[in-house]
Amino acid sequence: MEHLVAFFSWLMEWCHSWCPNYWADIVIFTFFTKVLQFPVSLWCQANSLKMVELMPESNRIKMNHYGDRDAIGDETAALFKREKYHPLLSLVPLGIQIAILMAFVKVIYGIGDRLTVPGMAKPLIAHVPWTDGGVAWLMPLFAGAAAWLLGYSQNIFNPLQHEQSRAQQLVTNGISICISLFLGCFVAAGVGLYWAASNLMSIVVQWAENLCIPPAKHVNYPRLRRSQAELRRFEADMKRKTLVSPEDRRREKNDYRRFFKVANKHLVFYAEGGGYYKYFKSVIEWLLAHSNVTVHYVTNDPHDAVFADSRIRSYFIGQTRIIPLMMKMDADMVVMTTPDLGTYQIKRSYVRKDVEYVYVDHGPTSVHMCYRKGAFDNFDTIMCNGPFQVEEHRATEKLYGLKAKRLVESGYPLLDTLAAGSGAQAAKGPGEPWRIMVANSHQNDNIFDSCIDALVSALSGPAARVDGRPVEIVLRPHPQYVRRGPARWQSIRERLSGAGGDGATIVFEDDFSKPSTMDSADVLVTDWSGIAYEFAYKTRRPTLFVNTPMKVINPEWRKIGIVPTDISFRDEVGVSVSPDDMEGAAAAVAGMLSEPARFAKKIDALFAERFFNPGRAGEVVGSYILDSLIERGRRRSSSAV
Repeated sequence: MEHLVAFFSWLMEWCHSWCPNYWADIVIFTFFTKVLQFPVSLWCQANSLKMVELMPESNRIKMNHYGDRDAIGDETAALFKREKYHPLLSLVPLGIQIAILMAFVKVIYGIGDRLTVPGMAKPLIAHVPWTDGGVAWLMPLFAGAAAWLLGYSQNIFNPLQHEQSRAQQLVTNGISICISLFLGCFVAAGVGLYWAASNLMSIVVQWAENLCIPPAKHVNYPRLRRSQAELRRFEADMKRKTLVSPEDRRREKNDYRRFFKVANKHLVFYAEGGGYYKYFKSVIEWLLAHSNVTVHYVTNDPHDAVFADSRIRSYFIGQTRIIPLMMKMDADMVVMTTPDLGTYQIKRSYVRKDVEYVYVDHGPTSVHMCYRKGAFDNFDTIMCNGPFQVEEHRATEKLYGLKAKRLVESGYPLLDTLAAGSGAQAAKGPGEPWRIMVANSHQNDNIFDSCIDALVSALSGPAARVDGRPVEIVLRPHPQYVRRGPARWQSIRERLSGAGGDGATIVFEDDFSKPSTMDSADVLVTDWSGIAYEFAYKTRRPTLFVNTPMKVINPEWRKIGIVPTDISFRDEVGVSVSPDDMEGAAAAVAGMLSEPARFAKKIDALFAERFFNPGRAGEVVGSYILDSLIERGRRRSSSAV
């Protein structure tokens, strides 16, 4: 700091040597500091443009993990790291400005001491408004006005600040104005002039930065505006759909109290929403039929269908109140389909350290690619759908030196429910069309975003026709795809509404309150959606997989050294094609329609090989739960004796 003060003192005296007015010298000095800082300002401008360029992907993360701040933070940090964006880089100019200000305060007071004549008042340049008053009070007003003008111009010209919300802009500008007013009151008038001149010159600097690095050449603004509009619609839709009525708020409060009034709870199921009961259905029904254990079912959905079952003690607990409820969990066992236990908002109990946490998978996918690293580290017991999951869990534990968890060879309970509702498809009548269902995942670059027009055109053409029958193409988007991009889906509907013709019709199946027509489809076309498993098992019919970019949640999956079943499964229950090969897609669909029996045999053999206990998974999971609770009771009784 002493060296900086010495340099600034020399610079001020140099300015004064050819312009003998210290007020003008301060303005000239400020100009020189801005020139010296300009390379750093350009560096920060490029970094800010990188942030604006990443905003569409950042908005996508906010939609994919809506309401989960921890997950949004982790995914955003990973995005910044991958794209080499440095959030703290914008603080570098501020740090430099503070260092200059601290040194310049000493310079001005030094000048004031030299100009003060004994017995006379010190010069105005050294007057401090708070202590000296008078005309010096004009300086904080000038500094505050300059800060307001800078904030106003930054809202327009600064590429990053321009994209902030109105509230964020008001907070940023308000803080800047308050700092300027406060600083102007308690430092010498000369320092206040420097601060005000610095703010005014920053407007010119921003204009020069935009000339050197034009934002329009580095940012795809149409794409950014679309993503912002989608995020606004999505957030408004989610707020509307998650809006809890006062009646449900009272109900939640009562259910929260009721849950903790029950002493000696043994078994609790936790569901994130109303659609999760199907993963527990066969397990709970077996427990209710073969034991007198009380099933406590906690759900985040006030309209969950589970409330209609009087045999189950159900509780509505919203996503906010579920956090303290889980922290105070006092049951012997908690069964859930939510991964990342202990990583994000759902924690292990702080009250009881002996709660057994059991994970039931809600998809027969590979655990080392389709889940985050460490997603299962805090579970005690994991129900494994098949040998592939056992192998993946053990390989993960070995690679990272983790404690071995209890792996139960259970099978996939949802398959029990699917099998109960499946049946042989009736033979097609004369002229009845082939039904081809197209269902996407909701990740980026899925088939609806990358090749849906070419796909529908190919499937409507003669290459996909078999036996001269017409073709009905059913487009069923993922619910999250419609929810997070309604305009995008509407655009697809408008483009493809009349795209059939020549004996082909297009059906849009986006009313998710009605049952899916998946069971009657002859062929499914998808990318990486888990619907392929359910379709294959329930119908024994093939799937055409379009090889869009893979859905990878854990970038370290290759370290495990096992080919994920999500990859190997594709060529065993159907055919894979490139998004660029739509002619091959039409030919593959025609082949599947011609030989349905061949794929049915492969699918039966595959599920018998890949899954434990087909048709009995609910019983196996239920038996494990019951045996574990009984053993825990025996240990408790022995300890009491």
